[in-house]
Amino acid sequence: MKKLIQTLKNIWSIEELRSKIVYTLLLLLVYRVGSHIVLPGVDPNGLEQLNSKAKEGILGIFDSFAGGAFSSASIFALGIMPYISASIFMQLMSILVPQLQKMQKEGESGRKKINQWTRYLTVIVTIFQASAYVTYLKSPEIAGAAIIPSFTSFFWLSTTIVLTAGTLFVMWLGERITDKGLGNGTSLIIMIGILARFPASIAAEFTAKSGSAGGGLLKFTIEIAILIAIVMGLIILVQGVRKIAINYAKQIVGNRQFGGARQFLPIKVNSAGVMPIIFAQAIMFLPTLLTGFNATKGIAATLSDHGNIWYMVVYSILVIGFTFLYTALIFNPKQIADNLKQNNGFIPGVQPGQPTADYIGHIMDRITLPGAVFLAIVGILPGIAKNLGVSSGFSTFFGGTSLLIMVGVILDTLQQIETHLLMRQYDGLMKGGKIQGRQTVSSSAI
Repeated sequence: MKKLIQTLKNIWSIEELRSKIVYTLLLLLVYRVGSHIVLPGVDPNGLEQLNSKAKEGILGIFDSFAGGAFSSASIFALGIMPYISASIFMQLMSILVPQLQKMQKEGESGRKKINQWTRYLTVIVTIFQASAYVTYLKSPEIAGAAIIPSFTSFFWLSTTIVLTAGTLFVMWLGERITDKGLGNGTSLIIMIGILARFPASIAAEFTAKSGSAGGGLLKFTIEIAILIAIVMGLIILVQGVRKIAINYAKQIVGNRQFGGARQFLPIKVNSAGVMPIIFAQAIMFLPTLLTGFNATKGIAATLSDHGNIWYMVVYSILVIGFTFLYTALIFNPKQIADNLKQNNGFIPGVQPGQPTADYIGHIMDRITLPGAVFLAIVGILPGIAKNLGVSSGFSTFFGGTSLLIMVGVILDTLQQIETHLLMRQYDGLMKGGKIQGRQTVSSSAI
């Protein structure tokens, strides 16, 4: 406890770090305040049906990313997700399209062009999703009574404009946090939206379990213990690496010797990060989106209920498939082998060139499979928890994208804080080892 207090004092004593933390907290506060401002033309007192419907199934997951703004018909109802979708699309296109690959290698100017195109794509995605959300709001069985009659004639236009402006403002907040604050702004906005529902969810679960028919406090304590164990497992998944020994040939230039050192090539067990889960949820969310968020019948109803067995099966297959696909897109053993050869590096017992690429690729395939299976298990844990009696709201914290993003973002932010401390010769946040943040490709897109 004494070391923790001293570490907090060290963090606060660094002026640059202190200003970054305060700036980040202020912008996150602006986002949370905006999440409680209701759309023009909507009566907050008539949103009971929307609140109950939007907190179930896959809509509940979408609402958790928006910090409850989706279910409360806020101006930030769509949150940062349209920007995330556009960023993921542009990231994939940068891998698949040679022209975009060339542009990305141009440096800062190329990245600025890609970022600008991402913003334009965000507007298009937001308009499409806003239209579906308006259809959802106007449905009589959801929240038709919540719309003020005098706004009915131009409700679609005004709501689409406000939701688009709200998403662009949230995107701007995320960029400002990334530039002048602490951590990745987009990731922090998603995380704070998820965490905003945690106190109410755990309080509701405690109330339900403490009742006569809830199973008592023992069951609640077991749930908390299982949740902590899942978090520890996710930390292992996020930070787990397979180290490949690399030797560098000695070079003698004049009287000085270069190289000869032994290093390690770290390959993450979960190189794809949270992307496979996001891709899988995007595919599962399509039927709901095409029906205007009104998932009540057929395939849309099945794929919107994360407690349904068919949902779990399809979801697991998608996660495992996308894990291998995304890993193959972002991880190039041939390029790594060429870089090692150019820098006089080699793997002991393996010939340089193609044999090195085959060796690295073989190891990558072997560690990707257990990582993909574990990631699929994490994705379906909320549905399993729900089927075992955990309330719908609290079950979303037992796994899935929500918990994986929270763990990854917290580790990434703590790593940045630790870097500031070590640069100024303070002790880090841990006595031994160091905190590893998420890989760059994941944090840039999430």
